[in-house]
Order: sequence, then C-alpha cells, then structure tokens
Amino acid sequence: MKLDPKAMEWTRAPKHFKITDDAVTITTVPHIDLWQTRYYHFRNDNAPVLQTKTEELYFSFIVKTEFDSKVRFDQSGIVVYLDSDNWIKASIEYEDGKIQRLGSVVTNHGYSDWASVDIDASVKSQWFRLSRREDDFCVEHSNDGIHFSQMRICHLFEAKKEITFGVYACSPEDSSFEARFTDLEITDCAWKAHDGQKPDD
Repeated sequence: MKLDPKAMEWTRAPKHFKITDDAVTITTVPHIDLWQTRYYHFRNDNAPVLQTKTEELYFSFIVKTEFDSKVRFDQSGIVVYLDSDNWIKASIEYEDGKIQRLGSVVTNHGYSDWASVDIDASVKSQWFRLSRREDDFCVEHSNDGIHFSQMRICHLFEAKKEITFGVYACSPEDSSFEARFTDLEITDCAWKAHDGQKPDD
C-alpha cells in the first residue's frame, strides 16, 4: 500500500519543506539532531520528523532516500519516534569526502547507542526497510529497492501497541542540505518469524 505523505504529521516541522502526493523534501537547518546521552554526554532532540501512526503489530515500511549531504554528520533516513527518550533511526550520515556512515541508533529510556559501517562518500541515494514484529524491529537497506541487506535487529521497550514512524533529516553541525523521500510504502511484514532454535523452556 502506497503511503500518502500528505496524510503524515510533523513533529517539529522544518522551516523549509515540500510535500506532494508521492514525495517529501526537507531542507535542513544547522544544529539539529536526534541523540540522547551515552558517550557524547549531550541530549539533542530538535530534528524534524514526518510520521504516520499505526497499531498494526506486523508490517514493513519502505522508502527511497536521496540526499546532497556534504558536511560532517548531515543525515537522512527512517525513524520510529515515540518520544524524546524512545526512538529508532537509520540513515546515511556524512563523514568526509571519502566515507559516510550507514548506521542506526536505538534509544531506549533516554540512552542512545550507535551501530554503523563505512560506505563510500559518493553514495547519494539509498532504500530503507523497517519491519515490525510487536516490539521488535528489523532495519534493512538496499541500493535498488529490491535486494535488501540486514543492518540490525533491535527492541523498543515502549512500542507497546500504537507507534509512529516515518522519515527525518538533520544537520548537527553548521550545515544545510536537501533530502528527498519517495516510494513510501507499507507492506506485509517482510521480516519472517524465526524458525530456527526453539525458545527456552
């Protein structure tokens, strides 16, 4: 099912954006981010996120991202944002002229972690797929929107029933760039139930 961007809602709408029937464009402003405590010892909760709501416990959300990021920490991708202390984000984050970080952050009860892998700085588009199975989530990425690779499996403690999810973009340093999101789609859950080792008694 195609997701209508016009039916989605902002948490902290950006100063500059454009929404059509099939695309969302965000132009970031400097010094906005999503991060809570851990290692860096600061809390940033001012990035714009555009989301929709669901009580569906099993589904996948797919989106294509395109971006012209060029300053350290510029980032754009998908997000499950429940509140300041509980959220997931996955994105490509610019590092320098050689590499970017393809990564994800999971924040539970006010503490963020970060898992990433280096990719070439020339990458300027990427597909993401977020799958939910109750309060567990699987994040994947793809170069073509067909073949997806797993980035991480994680748990969000406060994802009890209704959640909000969508897209975000931000520039933590003195920067501004344009991020475009297209092909927003909700499908049956592509992350199948585990059929290997049985649960412990």
